[in-house]
Amino acid sequence: MVKKSKLDEDREEKPLIHHIIVARPTEKHVHAVKRIFRYLCGTVNRGLWYPKDSSVALTAFADAAHAGCQDTRRSTSGSVQFLGERLISWSSKRKKGAAISSTEAEYIAL
Repeated sequence: MVKKSKLDEDREEKPLIHHIIVARPTEKHVHAVKRIFRYLCGTVNRGLWYPKDSSVALTAFADAAHAGCQDTRRSTSGSVQFLGERLISWSSKRKKGAAISSTEAEYIAL
């Protein structure tokens, strides 16, 4: 039986933020990533299904955190892209340099 892991909470039930997980991964996170790769390897020949009546609108969302990485104080940003209601792309990045303000961090994220 595969041990399930929850990435949204730590032992004290505090919510975790994605850039903290990326900055300091634990064994629990490595286990979750391995499960994701096992899933992806088993679904290589599958695709996205779009019914005729579904929307094909392309929608994107982006967000940034000024000095979001607690270790380096660098900005982090992320984005998701949907085609209709289906997720087709996502990204999460820690920036190379530190942004001077939250406005600059948001601008760089675009």
